[in-house]
Amino acid sequence: MTTLGEPAAALAEPVERVGRGWTSALSLANGAIWVGWYGPLQILLASQAKDFAPGSGMSKETMLAWVTGVGAVVSLAANPVFGALSDRTTSRWGRRTPWIVAGTAGGALSLLLLAGAAGMGTMMLGWCLVQLTLNAAFAAVTAAVPDRVPRLQRGSVGGWLGAAQILGVVGGTGLATAAGGIGAGYVACAVFTALGVLPYVLRHPDLRLAAEDRPPWSWRGFLAGFWLSPRRHPDLGWAWLTRFLINLSNALVLLYLLYYLRDRLHYADPDQGVLILTAVNGLTLMATVVVGGVWSDRVGRRKPFVIWSGMLMAVATALLAVWQTWPGAIVAAAVLGVGFGVFTSVDFALMTDVLPKALDRGKDLGVINVANALPQVAAPALAAPIVTYLGGYRALYLVSAAIGLAGAWLVRRIRGVD
Repeated sequence: MTTLGEPAAALAEPVERVGRGWTSALSLANGAIWVGWYGPLQILLASQAKDFAPGSGMSKETMLAWVTGVGAVVSLAANPVFGALSDRTTSRWGRRTPWIVAGTAGGALSLLLLAGAAGMGTMMLGWCLVQLTLNAAFAAVTAAVPDRVPRLQRGSVGGWLGAAQILGVVGGTGLATAAGGIGAGYVACAVFTALGVLPYVLRHPDLRLAAEDRPPWSWRGFLAGFWLSPRRHPDLGWAWLTRFLINLSNALVLLYLLYYLRDRLHYADPDQGVLILTAVNGLTLMATVVVGGVWSDRVGRRKPFVIWSGMLMAVATALLAVWQTWPGAIVAAAVLGVGFGVFTSVDFALMTDVLPKALDRGKDLGVINVANALPQVAAPALAAPIVTYLGGYRALYLVSAAIGLAGAWLVRRIRGVD
């Protein structure tokens, strides 16, 4: 009988349910990576842009858009590339673990570089390195799920990963706010990111790929593998487009949240306001993310959950456009959390259900995860001109709501998943 430590198990379809210890450790590793991303994205990068913008010839909004946009381009390429490299890794420590360790170590060092940034150039370099390295770790963490989790458990595991994700967002925001300064915020996020992956990599051996199962190397074959034809894999194509649109809607909401509170709502302490809204969003998300995944597993259906959660998120986004007050922002954050909680767990399970083959799980999930990174590129390009020239924050959030509705509706085009 093949065991988890044997190379042949790496390409088998998992049938044994994973335990709570494995799920908890992988979720902690996932949350640690999100701390490394969202401490900077929610607070620290915006604060640095505010400090560096005077005398640079650009506004703080434009500087932040450039830094986050270029970093997202790096993320766009890094996730599928590192996913493909982990697919081909025949290390004695497995396919995924070496990339989790190297990625989080590199991410922590890159966050320390950001802590000492003295201008836009260093800030952009540091953020690009954060995106490069943490995406190496993230690609490996997400690929571990289809490697080890049977299909009818992926909704619940996806729910716990989603819960860890939002705790990472809240934790990163909290660390960045409570640390007492920009540099200290980066150091706190770096330490947590590095330590958070240790329980998984130390306690749970990874699946090993046999050298004879690794396909022959060629640059042409490696690069060609990143194109997943929507004609050959239509379900994967529609699932990717759904994720892209809903994540683009969410990115448009988050990008200028600090500036929305400061410049539109005139909230007295916008940094604290972002933390409060993130916490409210996190609480309601936590209330639905695991429940949604478990419910989806039990009824054996995915699409209705994704459709209704996407529609609820669009309603929450529209509230920011039509009810521009601090209470309105709190209600919108709460409703958005309910919808995004269900979407996070069930959409992840749906994505793993439409993967073409076991040998390319990391690469294919990396291509799918482009739908997470690409909105970070598109959001600044869309948001800056809308806020500046085309109607301000009201127009921005109405556009965001329309994009989210389109994503929810297109889930209906997926045929191979109930």
